[in-house]
Amino acid sequence: MEFFKKKTNIDFMGKSTITTILSLVMFAVSIGSFMVRGLNLGIDFTGGVLVEVGFSEAADLAQVRHQLEASGFGEAQVQNIGSAREVLIRLPPREQADSGKLGQEIIGALQKANPGVVLRRIEFVGPQVGKDLTQNGILALVVCLLLIGVYIMFRFQWKFAVGAIVGVIHDPIITLGIFSEFGIPFDLSVIAAVLAITGYSLNDTVVIFDRMRENFRRARGVGSVPEIMNRSINDTLSRTLMTHFTTSLVIVALLVFGGEALRSFSIALAIGLVICTYSSIYCAGSTAMYLKITPADFAPVKKEKGEVDALP
Repeated sequence: MEFFKKKTNIDFMGKSTITTILSLVMFAVSIGSFMVRGLNLGIDFTGGVLVEVGFSEAADLAQVRHQLEASGFGEAQVQNIGSAREVLIRLPPREQADSGKLGQEIIGALQKANPGVVLRRIEFVGPQVGKDLTQNGILALVVCLLLIGVYIMFRFQWKFAVGAIVGVIHDPIITLGIFSEFGIPFDLSVIAAVLAITGYSLNDTVVIFDRMRENFRRARGVGSVPEIMNRSINDTLSRTLMTHFTTSLVIVALLVFGGEALRSFSIALAIGLVICTYSSIYCAGSTAMYLKITPADFAPVKKEKGEVDALP
């Protein structure tokens, strides 16, 4: 299936200077936001209290939040779990909190408008667990980037490996920078989304690099490097847009119908989809071009049998 009826001839590499500056600015702003504002870490990382309650009918989450706020639990996060009648309440860490007393306080606050509310379970997540999750999440991202670099280096060429690594670092950093700047809650589901974005971006990059390798081998000195790269990106542009369009349909469905439990996950995927579309077209290829990639890197000239180097 083709998105365009006619073959496109867009000069992507001609805008590489502008896009490089744009990427550097976004990257710097994201790093600055991390240092100044940090991430709005959820209970998965900070620790806290999880309270699951059951309603006799579908719960009105806005009303539940209002009731909890009126009872002194304004920092509570409320979401459905399993069904519309099951609600999970997350509270930040409370020093010397008694689980039995805390559960009764929450049930008492909710029963004022919903007498049929019952306590299902209450759990405490310690801060040490959150610290371990943070370290493991960072370790997962670092290992992912290292393995990606090794894979691209062996499959293509080291200059393309550097470009691929730049792309897969660029996407999650900017995505998380947006989370930091706007204070969007960051939990374990966002790490899953970031890893998914990394894999998605790599898949697009590999497809484009495959076409670039083919075109470099065919070029044999015909056409400049930017021209060959432009041709390769235009050759795969229809596939890239079709793939991203169908993926966006799923993400929009998650944003609209996924509920509060999938909100941060869906937002991360939506942001990441836009960023990785941009980076797979511009960042990876531009980096390889700045490293002076040439057709000879893929099709080195072989010496004829018996040919010797000229004597000095």
